[in-house]
Amino acid sequence: MALVNEHLLKLPDDYFSPVMERKINLFKAVHPKADLICLEKEDVCLPVPESVAGAMARAVEELADASSFRGYGPKQGYDFLIESIVKHEFQERGVVLEKSEIFITEGTQSNIGNIGNLLRHDNSIGIASLAYPVYAAASIMCGRAGELQSDGRWNNVIYISCPQDKGFIPQVPDTRIDIVYLSHPHVPTGSTLNRTELKKWVNYAIKNDALIMFDATYEAYIQHPDIPHSIYEIKGAKKVAIEYRTFSRTAGFSGVRCGYVVIPQELTATTLAGNRISLNHLWRQHQYIKYNGTSYIAQRGAEAALSPEGKKEIKAHIQYYMENARLLREGLSAAGLQVTGGVNAPFVWIRVPDGMDDWQFFHRLLYEAQVVVEPGSRFGPEGRSFVRICSFNERERCREAVRRIQQCV
Repeated sequence: MALVNEHLLKLPDDYFSPVMERKINLFKAVHPKADLICLEKEDVCLPVPESVAGAMARAVEELADASSFRGYGPKQGYDFLIESIVKHEFQERGVVLEKSEIFITEGTQSNIGNIGNLLRHDNSIGIASLAYPVYAAASIMCGRAGELQSDGRWNNVIYISCPQDKGFIPQVPDTRIDIVYLSHPHVPTGSTLNRTELKKWVNYAIKNDALIMFDATYEAYIQHPDIPHSIYEIKGAKKVAIEYRTFSRTAGFSGVRCGYVVIPQELTATTLAGNRISLNHLWRQHQYIKYNGTSYIAQRGAEAALSPEGKKEIKAHIQYYMENARLLREGLSAAGLQVTGGVNAPFVWIRVPDGMDDWQFFHRLLYEAQVVVEPGSRFGPEGRSFVRICSFNERERCREAVRRIQQCV
């Protein structure tokens, strides 16, 4: 008899967003002519940049020619893309990485889940009290998170405070934690860590022999020059951190799938006997067993995204989304709502009006303004007084959403 992984059964049916989807679908069924503006999605709307699309088209032509056809590629990724990442994403920021420390994959979400396969189930876990739900889910699947409590928290997870009066920045804990998940810019609030704050986390990890899972999915949206884009800009981080990146939010690869994970050679974890083991080596073994490589077409597109022309086009896309974020932030603030974010990240974090919770405000905006937002409780129990919106929409739709919400609050 085959037995299931019962840890998966601990995930509530509505852990991600099925409940919200059902509510939206019900609204559409009752109001089929409604003009909904969806501001909840973390999916870009602008097309793949021309230089990137051209590179992928040429790659397809190569595969259609017997003389240039390619089959399975290197499981770590092609050198042409890895070398481009080393040069343009890190060296230009003063970070020196070896090619062997970068692994091309399909994107951040799968990396976060799969890295857990390298680590024992009984490591202690630290997750921000407001966080991307996949961090907890990756630990739930292997039994690391424990059991779900009545307050919406998992009993084996240490929740890291993100106080509003400190800009929702995750605060370094007093207790020791084995594995810490950090996103930068912070999902869902859009807060960022300056060099001093990020150095505190690196020092904490070094002191406590902890591992930092550093999710830099939105680093390209950072506007302020004094905010680091990589944790490896901080001295000592190579000893304690894994960094995740993706082309989905920059080059429009959400339908293409390409990203990468950085695992420095210096990074180790221990056996129960106290032996230090290279996580880079373990991940390489893991990929050879469980991964067959990212497509050649996607990797050629990613390479083009890092070219001078590609970076110029992507910068224009990012500025488009950040101008949308500014319009949303300023327009909703003018309506009397308390908002944060939208400065170094393409999303805005909104405190709901007094006397309401996130789901009540969600329903109010859905039915009165025909605008869809993300209930904050998706990101943790402390999000019940907030909703989040993303700027991944057409400019006029963002303006119209602001107008409708202003009339509704």
